[in-house]
Amino acid sequence: MSPRSGRLGIGIIGAGRVGPVLGAALAGAGHAIVGISAISEHSRDRAEAMLPGVPILEIPELIERSELVILAVPGAELERLVTGLAAAGAWQPGQLVLHTAAKYGHSVLGAATAAGAIPLAVHPAMVFTGTSLDLVRLRECFCAVTAPTAVLPIGQALVVEMGAEPVVIAEADRASYAEAIETATSFSAAIVGQAVGLLAGLGIDSPGAVLAPLVRSAVETALAAASAATIDLSSLVFEPDSQDPEDS
Repeated sequence: MSPRSGRLGIGIIGAGRVGPVLGAALAGAGHAIVGISAISEHSRDRAEAMLPGVPILEIPELIERSELVILAVPGAELERLVTGLAAAGAWQPGQLVLHTAAKYGHSVLGAATAAGAIPLAVHPAMVFTGTSLDLVRLRECFCAVTAPTAVLPIGQALVVEMGAEPVVIAEADRASYAEAIETATSFSAAIVGQAVGLLAGLGIDSPGAVLAPLVRSAVETALAAASAATIDLSSLVFEPDSQDPEDS
């Protein structure tokens, strides 16, 4: 069931890697994408690839047309953008306003809320490529949802419609949540990059392809151990010669 009866008219501010993908996921659930804001030629190309035929609109016009506005912009820009639009009288009473920044809850949308908008903070816990591949990955990921209690089910319903699994994060816990996400992504990228560099230095062709099965199996095993909370993590030493069937 949709958060409201019928389809929502959705406007997307930001045509980076996240906004067009979420728009495509919600369009697949039957909602109408009324427009997207895009500045650079590259972002316009991405918007057209993911949301063919959706018009590129200026932000004030996009907000005016939308029942749900998705703010897919860097977290550092979020409060200034929301406040500036509030000063311009852009936000509408009853309009849903959703941002995708990991670090912030719904309070960063305070200026829109004061104008009568309904604030939602929804962060998909995945690394986006900005391509259709993300639509598959989205169906396997969790989304952190933070919102006032009365409207929390709306955020959860939107996540389900995108094909993901909602997990509620309290307003006061968003910073810790963001730290966990940043730790996982930056550490993984750094370690993989270092390993690729070592293999490339040995003259091995396609070191990323060589490491891919090892990295996936190592991460999956570690995550399974963390979920079960019964395996001694000190035993998870991933040695090239290890063929212990219990590690499978």
